[in-house]
Amino acid sequence: MADPTVTKTVRTRDLGFLPIPPHCRHRPDEVFQLRMWQTAVFALASTFSMNLYYVQPILVQLSNEFDVSYVEVSRIPSLLQAGYAIGLVFLSPLGDLIHRRQLIFLLMTAAAGLTIGLAITKSLVAFEVLSFFVAVVSITPQVLIPLTAELAPPHRRASSIAVVMSGLLMGVMLARVLSGIIAQFSNYHNIYWMGVGGQFLLLIVMYLICPDTPPKNPDLTYFRILGTMVHFAVTEPLLIQTGLILFADSAIYAGFWVTMTFLLSGAPYNYSTLDIGLFGLVGIFGIMTAPFVGRLIDGLIPWAAGLLFIGLILISMAIQTAAGGINVGAVVVAIFVLDVGVQGLQVALTTNVFSINPDARARLNAVVILCGQVMGTSVSTRLFVEGGYRAVGYFALGLAGLDLVLLFLRGPHLPNNRWVGWAGGFGMRKVRPGEVTVKEAVEEVVDHMAEEGQDGGGGGRRDVEKA
Repeated sequence: MADPTVTKTVRTRDLGFLPIPPHCRHRPDEVFQLRMWQTAVFALASTFSMNLYYVQPILVQLSNEFDVSYVEVSRIPSLLQAGYAIGLVFLSPLGDLIHRRQLIFLLMTAAAGLTIGLAITKSLVAFEVLSFFVAVVSITPQVLIPLTAELAPPHRRASSIAVVMSGLLMGVMLARVLSGIIAQFSNYHNIYWMGVGGQFLLLIVMYLICPDTPPKNPDLTYFRILGTMVHFAVTEPLLIQTGLILFADSAIYAGFWVTMTFLLSGAPYNYSTLDIGLFGLVGIFGIMTAPFVGRLIDGLIPWAAGLLFIGLILISMAIQTAAGGINVGAVVVAIFVLDVGVQGLQVALTTNVFSINPDARARLNAVVILCGQVMGTSVSTRLFVEGGYRAVGYFALGLAGLDLVLLFLRGPHLPNNRWVGWAGGFGMRKVRPGEVTVKEAVEEVVDHMAEEGQDGGGGGRRDVEKA
């Protein structure tokens, strides 16, 4: 737990020299209210932090530029995903230890600075090394999501997280679109110059609007923070279940998009880099459903929402497997449905995990997001090269089926500390404060009748329970 004495003074400077705007300073006697426009800015910052996805529409161009095969150039997205995983494990937990405003500034500055190297290098090895380190520090969204969960009102928590998560996914899609357009009419170096400009611009905006919040666990050390992550990862059934589901979910998503470039560039489509990049627009339309998805999740229990969105992922991958290499319409539908499903599943399950320990949200988020993207990227690329798009589709369908099995291992109302089972009935809608479920109402009437001696030896109780 945070030490309340830490927040008695108002902090006025970041990093010891950078003034904090007065309206962003933390004041112990005031409760900060996260407004929707601020949530939207967090989402925008997440969008421009996803510069590790600029590479995917230009893999074929990079293959030609560096004179290497598709398999060799596929190391770049694999390195990017590996770097992102390293950043999640070793940097994002700092959100539970230090001032998150400072952490966000440092991450965004480092990411923009390293991206300059990607814009100017002409060496494949240097490009791969820089890509890895850019990905390590491109975890700003994974700091902003737990921060949003803390600052948003409880009744709008899922909706607010959905908006920030949509910014992250929008970055994944928009990076592809912009990358494809710029590469078509210019060269890939300019893609990264655009990314540098966007990140520095958003860094200024975040400086002006990001609230300063006190450290959640000032009594802990960095290594104790890492140790508690390990503890959570082996002792929390809900966290482990969610982590495994999202691992498979991330593998499906990453594998789908990295092989999409190869599918669309070959027969029967033979699309240009620009055409391939524009397919990201379809994903953007799916992501734009975030407000609706968030409100839907706010009204459902997490298990029910998870079941719904896993179902959408299964439908998407079934369509892609059946007709992705035959009709471009199937690809368009698969992209849209997949993006809605992936976004909804991540928001629903992550929001639920944050309830385990509000003071450890950054660590819980790091554990639960530990990504299957590395596995999805490398395995799907190999499957595509050896067996085509249907081999990738069967792999994705298998992972989605595994998600269903993992979800049903723990029923919708099972307590967090139980590993396997079913409890609490089949109710799928959240009970709002002040609401009473039908079961609770029946039990209350029965108890009242028993107290008044009106149950007639139990017959009245049986009649009410039947009703």
